[in-house]
Amino acid sequence: MSNTHRKMAAKELWNIPNLLTYGRILSVPLIVLCFYFEGRLESSNFARWLALSIFVVASITDFFDGYLARIWEQTSPIGKMLDPIADKLLVSACLLLLAADGTIAGWATWAALVILSREILVSGLREYLAELKVSVPVTQLAKWKTTVQMVSIGFLLAGPAGDIYIPNTTLIGLTLLWIAAIITLYTGWDYFRAGLKHVVED
Repeated sequence: MSNTHRKMAAKELWNIPNLLTYGRILSVPLIVLCFYFEGRLESSNFARWLALSIFVVASITDFFDGYLARIWEQTSPIGKMLDPIADKLLVSACLLLLAADGTIAGWATWAALVILSREILVSGLREYLAELKVSVPVTQLAKWKTTVQMVSIGFLLAGPAGDIYIPNTTLIGLTLLWIAAIITLYTGWDYFRAGLKHVVED
């Protein structure tokens, strides 16, 4: 690889949209760390507000990395690869953390499992279709699902700390989690139906 190509690759690697994606990945251990200040799982009010703050900033970068990459024409292979990975890491880590903390418990665990299972299954199908050079576009409903999912996690991260200021914060988060899970089932099936056609043909 020539020096020119190396410089171009380095510039692409460290452009602002990709830096925002790296930041979102870095936010995952930081959010988890908020609940382990004392070396054990501890969901103090301060820990929850700090975790929520990090999560909100990370969620905002999810919008801006793609938006800036498009308007600045800085889309890159590594950005396309890491962006969905960063999203799934953030959502999965938060759901697992909230389940371990007990904020998500009982029947609500099934809603979290539906969301996690869909992410894993769709990722597998997406990887398979990529080998076939097939791309299944993201629907508007899937984007709404992501929005509801992120908002629900935000409410649940606040949890009992939020209940002090906004009654039923945890209940609102759990309700939105179920709504996200229902939409997830539909969009997941819709995605698989679109992808299955290519799998059968192959």
